[in-house]
Amino acid sequence: MNALETAAKAARQRAYAPYSGFRVGAALETEDGTIVTGCNVENASYSLTICAERSAIATAVGLGHTRFRRLVISSEASEPISPCGSCRQTLWEFAPDLEVESITDTSRRNWSLAELLPAGFSRSDLT
Repeated sequence: MNALETAAKAARQRAYAPYSGFRVGAALETEDGTIVTGCNVENASYSLTICAERSAIATAVGLGHTRFRRLVISSEASEPISPCGSCRQTLWEFAPDLEVESITDTSRRNWSLAELLPAGFSRSDLT
């Protein structure tokens, strides 16, 4: 297991998921090799829940990082999960060429962000 996978699994253990019990951790590698983590944080008002991927992005941006290479998502699901639509769009804002890996305790899957979000909406669409 590499450092990014280890960090994602550790973040999963910190998830706050009292309603769904579905804990997810994410580890994002910045352009300079820094690893930033996030976890899902649920809320009794379900729509206010934040996913692990967006948690990691928000933390990274708060630390001054805006360029990313890889993302590892760790869950306890039976099969690897992919980022939700909101996470895909948020990741696209910063890293359309991002490599995404999803791991469980027994399996893994890899995608490019472009595979997960073809024709993503970006800054160039605003001009």
